[in-house]
Amino acid sequence: MEDGKRTGVRLNPEPEATPVREWAYGWLERKSIGEGTRRNYEGFVRNHLVPHLGRKTLVGLRRSDIERFAAAVYNRGQGMAAATINDRLVLVSAMLEAAVVDSRIPCNPAKGVRIGRSRLRPVDADEIPSLDEVDLLARCIAPQYRLTVYLQAAAGLRVSEALALSAECRRSGSVRVRWQVSSRARSRDCRATFVPLKARVEGEYRDIPVAPFLDKEIDAHLSQWAPVPVDFTGPSGEHRQLSVFFAPRDRGKGVMPTASTYGYHFRKGCVAAGLVGSRGRPKYTPRILRDFFASTALAHGIPIHEVSRWLGHRSIKVTVDTYGHLVPRAWSRCREILQNAMRPGPQCAPAPGHVACGAGCGG
Repeated sequence: MEDGKRTGVRLNPEPEATPVREWAYGWLERKSIGEGTRRNYEGFVRNHLVPHLGRKTLVGLRRSDIERFAAAVYNRGQGMAAATINDRLVLVSAMLEAAVVDSRIPCNPAKGVRIGRSRLRPVDADEIPSLDEVDLLARCIAPQYRLTVYLQAAAGLRVSEALALSAECRRSGSVRVRWQVSSRARSRDCRATFVPLKARVEGEYRDIPVAPFLDKEIDAHLSQWAPVPVDFTGPSGEHRQLSVFFAPRDRGKGVMPTASTYGYHFRKGCVAAGLVGSRGRPKYTPRILRDFFASTALAHGIPIHEVSRWLGHRSIKVTVDTYGHLVPRAWSRCREILQNAMRPGPQCAPAPGHVACGAGCGG
């Protein structure tokens, strides 16, 4: 109490009555944030923060509790990605800083808590499906989702981007991707059915070249399922409409399919195609189709900075760390360049009066 008098700290007389769970949900309700950000924050609080720390009181929270929480969520690399956890720890710190400002606690126990960021795990070339497997999956997945297989494998789209493909995306020889399906699109009260691309803001887009066969696949899809207009409200509050290829139809419940609901059809397609592991579980996940796209493009000489842009990576470093080793031609090209630079020309006999150096310098 005397220390509080000297430092000018005035605490709530009954702070111990406020559990972390109650404070976290109340703080989120008061925050003015975008729909996508709110969805991510709510999921983190509900699935991770509350189960680990929800029962603790604000004043009973210690820095060691935050550190153990971060370690548990990371789980030695088996849990959430390090970068994602550090981003969420910023959220926890901001939440507890608000409690400091509100005189609930004297200091912020989460301030500065981080875990070491690990490098991205490079894609294992042996785990990437073959072209025959990609085609087999396209034949075995539910017919209305056949096109999504090729949008991922031949254009590098994320699942949520493929599901948001619309008539407005098509260009001559390319597609222009602006939106992805919100993970909350299944909720009937969701107004933002479509949200900006990952790590992008409203108005940003990327153009991706489309192979002629993929154009034919799109035409074949549209010959069976015409685009359906879907109204939604963008992050800026502006009313928008897209003529979506994978809009809800008579088989659905009036809401857009999401990445999670698509996962069911993908797993079912893998099982039907016989693409299963030793325990009968699906051998692949949807993400592997983007890996197929990247590895195929790089193996055939497409510059990695172009592949990075088409994949929608915010930084080329992500592409290099993940796919940089999948450029086999670089090995032979490097050998040839260094041979020509350091030992140019064919080996030949030394010219008259020249003493051979024995290093194979070409005379």
